[in-house]
This record gives sequence, C-alpha cells and structure tokens, in this order.
Amino acid sequence: MKRHVLAWGAAVLLAGLLLPGCGGRTKGPDIVCTTGMVADVVRNVAGDRYTIGQLMGEGVDPHIYDPTPADARALEGAKLIFYSGLHLEGKMGELFENMKKAGKPTCPIAEGVQEKKILSGEKGRPDPHVWFDVALWSETVDVVRDVLVEYDPAHADEYRANAKAYRDRLTKLHEYAKQELAKIPKDQRVLVTAHDAFHYFGRAYDIEVKAIQGISTEDEAGVKPIIDLVGFLTERRIKAVFVESSVPHKNLKALVEGCARKGHEVEIGGELFSDAMGKEGTPEGTYEGMVRHNVDTIVKALK
Repeated sequence: MKRHVLAWGAAVLLAGLLLPGCGGRTKGPDIVCTTGMVADVVRNVAGDRYTIGQLMGEGVDPHIYDPTPADARALEGAKLIFYSGLHLEGKMGELFENMKKAGKPTCPIAEGVQEKKILSGEKGRPDPHVWFDVALWSETVDVVRDVLVEYDPAHADEYRANAKAYRDRLTKLHEYAKQELAKIPKDQRVLVTAHDAFHYFGRAYDIEVKAIQGISTEDEAGVKPIIDLVGFLTERRIKAVFVESSVPHKNLKALVEGCARKGHEVEIGGELFSDAMGKEGTPEGTYEGMVRHNVDTIVKALK
C-alpha cells in the first residue's frame, strides 16, 4: 500500500508541475522516453536529429517508479514523449494520457503492436513485457517512425530508412535467439525467474516459463509460490534459476535454499535484464546487447 501512495503522490506532484504557468521552461532533451528499451527504439529511428532523454536507467523497476521534479522539468520541455504503455509504467500511464489530452505529443509505443498478439496479464490487464519477443517488439519501430514522420515530415525519408535498417537488425536478432535457445534440451528448457516478465519470451522461443511473483512487482510474493516452485524444480531436476537486474534477489535465494533442503541442488544461472537494460555505454545498455546477454546466459546455464 505504501508504494501505491508514494507513486500516486509523486504523480500528483508531477502533474502539478506540468500545469500551464507552473515553473519556467528549461532546456532539456527534445524527446523524453521512459525505459531504456523505448529510448533505444527512438534513438535508432530518430538518428541525430534530436537529443533524447531517458527517465529510468539501469536497475530501475518501471512498475513502481516514482517520478521526480527533474522528470517533470524534462517532460515539460520535451517536444515528444514516448513510453511503453500497457500499464508498464504504473501510475505514470495515467499522467501521460492526461498530457496527451492537453496537447503534448505523447505515444505509448507497445500499444501500437498487433492487439491479437498481446498476452493477458493480471486483473484483466495486458502483459506489458512485449520487448521479450524481438519480432513483436520490432513492430514498435514502425510506431515511432510514423510519429516522427508526422511531427517532422521534412526528414521523413531519413526516419523511414533508419527504421528499416533497425528492423533488419532485429530480424537477425530474433533468428539468433531462436537458434541459440533451441540448443537447450527440450526437457531442460525451463526459465525460472523472480517475477513473471518472460511469457512473451517463452511463447516466441518455445521455453516454459515459471516465476515467484506476478507480472507486476507492486505486490509482495507469498510463501506458496516458492513452495510450489521448489516442488516443480525438484521433480523436473531443473539445474538453474535466474535473478533479474531490476528485482531484489531474496526470493530466488529462498527458492535455491528450499531445493537444497529437498536434496536437489539448483544454482543461480546468472543475472537477466528484464524491466531495465544494462549500464549505459556497455553492450547490455542497448536493446540488442541486452537480448543477446539474456539468451547467452540462459543457454550457458541450461544447455
């Protein structure tokens, strides 16, 4: 409950700062994005035409992110705003909708992919973790392209060319993931993580997915999911589970200890990037590098 109150309070503060006449316009990025995955798409399509800011960096969980006054200033000064959508950004999604109604160009890129391919999540909401299916996430490239073409038609050909080049790279990345993950024996092709972020990944690359926590990290995990997973891992003799860079590791450690008490040794197979990419300036700080890291880590641990 405390998290909800904090997030809502921050959103109210942010909305207040964005009201007309509140504060002075300060020079900031031309385009503001929420997560690294969104920013990566925008950077690749926009090229060098704009400066691009990102609200949520390495290790930040967007489900529970509390916007800051600095975020408010960046959003106020932005020409365009891109976010993932499908409720990934929690309370901020409502704020972005209000900004759009007020005339600020604002786009939830994941909501532009084919609706029939969106998985169902908790409480009747869609599963927002679309980027784990590289082929599906590549559809967001066209969404960003169309927004930029409409906003800046003078450079439409450049945006179209950039979008095509990026989609071609993502097609190769999707094939790489399929080929590498197929090397894992079918009975060991099970991905166990802290929170339920990998269902698109499982569907796209034929991997069984299990998690302790639900799709959102807003609610604490209970004891029963850990007990159930201990039984599952022990029965199936699964060798490894995986921690996530943006989620606390305590539940996974409890899972490993529970398996040990049952006489089954399970190791931490490595750290995966789920709701946030890696450190800026590293390969994992790009979408392509993040996906390759995840695929290579899973294959090494389970193969």
